[in-house]
Amino acid sequence: MTDAIEFTAPSPLDIDLAALPKISLHDHLDGGLRPATILELAASAGHALPADTADDLAHWFAESANSGTLERYLETFDHTIAVMQTAEHLHRVAREFVEDLVEDGVVYAEVRWAPEQHLAGGLTLDQAVEAVQAGLDEGVANAEDAGATIRVGQLITAMRQNDRSMEIAELAVRHRQAGAVGFDIAGPETGFPPARFTEAFTWLAAQHFPATVHAGESDGVDSIRDALLNGRALRLGHGVRIADDITVEFDAVDENGERVGADSALVDLGETAAWVRDRGIALEVCPSSNLQTGAVEAYGGTVSTHPIDMLHQLGFRVTINPDNRLMSGVSLTDELYLLAEVFGYSLEELLDFQLNAAEAAFLPLEEREVLAELLVETWGEVISTGATSEGPVILEAFVDEDGDEGPGADDDRA
Repeated sequence: MTDAIEFTAPSPLDIDLAALPKISLHDHLDGGLRPATILELAASAGHALPADTADDLAHWFAESANSGTLERYLETFDHTIAVMQTAEHLHRVAREFVEDLVEDGVVYAEVRWAPEQHLAGGLTLDQAVEAVQAGLDEGVANAEDAGATIRVGQLITAMRQNDRSMEIAELAVRHRQAGAVGFDIAGPETGFPPARFTEAFTWLAAQHFPATVHAGESDGVDSIRDALLNGRALRLGHGVRIADDITVEFDAVDENGERVGADSALVDLGETAAWVRDRGIALEVCPSSNLQTGAVEAYGGTVSTHPIDMLHQLGFRVTINPDNRLMSGVSLTDELYLLAEVFGYSLEELLDFQLNAAEAAFLPLEEREVLAELLVETWGEVISTGATSEGPVILEAFVDEDGDEGPGADDDRA
């Protein structure tokens, strides 16, 4: 008689997570440049930088971004945006952005950026969008030549402090057949509520064009409520301040008059928190960035006190994202390792975050199902055997019946 051998799934810390397919929904184009590229483009553009070498420049960005305030964090973009003012430069940055995603094992990404910030070199809004799309397309083609598959969509973003939201909304819809998958507003959250842009969001909803809204980062529950009501938000950019609408009581007495255990707590969700959770509105959480900008300072300002674990345990649709890979000095893989180390997450839990992202992606249902199947198949193989494949991620599940690669390769949606 042979004794059965029980297999225990490996720890994520013992797995090459970069080899597993992942989805990134909150990743800024102007926050993901390579330091060496910034140096080259700055020399061409005649822009002065605070450092002369790639290593020193990377250190400067990280140091500045770790100031603890969103305002100081946003100042670092003065240098990246300055070198992204021509079609040639935008094309290169977008191509390298995709190449870096592929190296990180990302198979679907939505890259957000604000075309209105890239017109100083004489480009029109449409020319800027076209230049970025050309770079994304080249990066995708290069990945396919290397045997990997990735799809990247643009989230066209309007800056909250400006008054161009309707113009940018129309720009996004004009390019919906050429790479644009959604709309966003970004920039200073406090003082610039989504209600200022109600007309644009209402018009987008009439066009059936999806929106995600930066909310619940530097401002609280009122900002999130506004994003849901006036912004028609299908996702919340960051959204971590939804925790402000959650009450947790330890050593408490429940409704039956019994004291809860020492390892338990009573949790009460406010109306907004309950709505976000119960309707499955995705939170685009960016752990390292949240620490840098002070978004979770009220919760202790450390990874271990970040409300992400509470939100995950309570059933919110949490997704994990890098936000700005240059400023935070992280990749999506890095963020997953960080959470696994701090909270002891299993591979199954990290897979849950990826499945949440697949469900929340601005893609048709059929394509989201393809992504989910791919994630379950590839992550499930590692969970059951402990083995990861070598080389680039090859997504055979993304090949349709006509032999075209990528979800929606023949997408002719309106």
